[in-house]
Amino acid sequence: MNKAFRVAVVAAAAFAFAPVVASATPPSGVTGTIIAQYTAGGKDYIVRQITIAPGGSTGWHYHDGTLYALVAKGTLTHTDFDCTTTDVYPTGSRFIEPSGAEHVHIGRNLGSKPVVLDVLYVDPAGSPLSEDAPNRGCSSQ
Repeated sequence: MNKAFRVAVVAAAAFAFAPVVASATPPSGVTGTIIAQYTAGGKDYIVRQITIAPGGSTGWHYHDGTLYALVAKGTLTHTDFDCTTTDVYPTGSRFIEPSGAEHVHIGRNLGSKPVVLDVLYVDPAGSPLSEDAPNRGCSSQ
């Protein structure tokens, strides 16, 4: 085989076996305001208020640390990575989102009023508040 042909074969094989990268699902209708932030012992403690407009969603994502949330207003619909576990959190509900890429989830506002969440993030210092992830194949966003 000539050199050009071998290079073409190797390039084609590399392309054929390259991992497919699915695109992340961006949030829509979501705003957030950091209320307080403190770093100690290699951890960031961040208090944030998040508002999700009617019809909005967080997009599929996960957290590098643990998230503790209170639904201050509205009703949050929360679907886990398995596409079958959906929890509904009305006003006054509290929930925890564990850390790690194996805990991909999406939060949606299926109601007619804004959802307001008061959230405490406990993250490794310097970590982003969330990591985008592709849709896990669920039919609902």
